[in-house]
Amino acid sequence: MHIDATEFKARCLNLIDEVVATRQAVVITKHGKPIARIVPIEDEVSSTNLFGHMEGTGKIVGDIIDTSPELELAE
Repeated sequence: MHIDATEFKARCLNLIDEVVATRQAVVITKHGKPIARIVPIEDEVSSTNLFGHMEGTGKIVGDIIDTSPELELAE
């Protein structure tokens, strides 16, 4: 959504509520040019619930069971 700065000034609090509810950004324009963006804050990971936070970021290369010293490390 794009909105002129003058209209944003008049509707600021309602637009902030809308961003929170819809999770969609609002671009503020001045004379038709984008000057700012209001975006929802991403939910922060709770420090008490870190299990699974890095899921999908690792890669298994080779045999994870065989621990013989002649295995080469992947680069």
